[in-house]
Amino acid sequence: MIQSNFYLILFVGLIFSCDNPKSEEKATENTISEIIKNPTNKVGLSSDILWEKMNPARGDQSPLAGTIWGDRKAEVSTGYIGKFIDGFSSPAHIHNVTYRAIVMKGLIHNDDPKAENMWMPVGSFWTQPAGEPHITSAKGEETMAYIEIDNGPYLVKPTNESFDNGERPVNIDASNMVWLDNTQTNWISGYNQSEISFLWKNAEDICGVLVKLPEHFRGKIYSRGTIFYGVIIGGNVDYKMPDTDSVINLDAGSYFESTGNSVHDISTAEDTLIYIRSSDKIKIE
Repeated sequence: MIQSNFYLILFVGLIFSCDNPKSEEKATENTISEIIKNPTNKVGLSSDILWEKMNPARGDQSPLAGTIWGDRKAEVSTGYIGKFIDGFSSPAHIHNVTYRAIVMKGLIHNDDPKAENMWMPVGSFWTQPAGEPHITSAKGEETMAYIEIDNGPYLVKPTNESFDNGERPVNIDASNMVWLDNTQTNWISGYNQSEISFLWKNAEDICGVLVKLPEHFRGKIYSRGTIFYGVIIGGNVDYKMPDTDSVINLDAGSYFESTGNSVHDISTAEDTLIYIRSSDKIKIE
């Protein structure tokens, strides 16, 4: 059942925002020269994704899975894209691990087997707890969702193996997402029109946020975490590589990553939505 979870997300956003004192801004600026000397930036293109059937037994009805980073078949964190045909509807099933997801294209319904369809549009966010019976349905040509797990492997199992792991699902329609601007969080500098929505944070202090960059944005995202992935959910960016100064266009499904102190030089021609997974704070300038 779709919930706005307005106060929950706003509260989490304020915690993140207040946990980044102004004194740290200067520290970030002072590391720029070090960052440029030792870049770890990498990019991956959507055109390079290798697609495979999630359930080969269903033939052409099977959703496709394309790994972006990690390995969904191994005991590691993973981010991948699920692609569904128009009208797809799964049988009731469970997963052995909890996953998070963001709608990239089309409409997706994910809920209890007996729930009425509640279609989530692009930019919506949901979580599916391990062990809980559910179905997933799709509407639209090549409907896609970014899906992420903290630990694999990612398996599909029958509902007779269901269990309650204590978690409860979260479903946030894009229209109910809480966005913070530069007056509400110091993760964004005081002069640009970007917005950020804080989605989750786990026990290892890894967090997930959505970043909305406006049309004709030209700026930088500073990151310091040993883990940093930025996945293009909607729109596209021109990404400037720090080592060669080459500019690479990243469309939906493409991503950029780094480890340690890094600068991500980005420009946009249209409104763009980026999902960021990071083990430390970021700064958008």
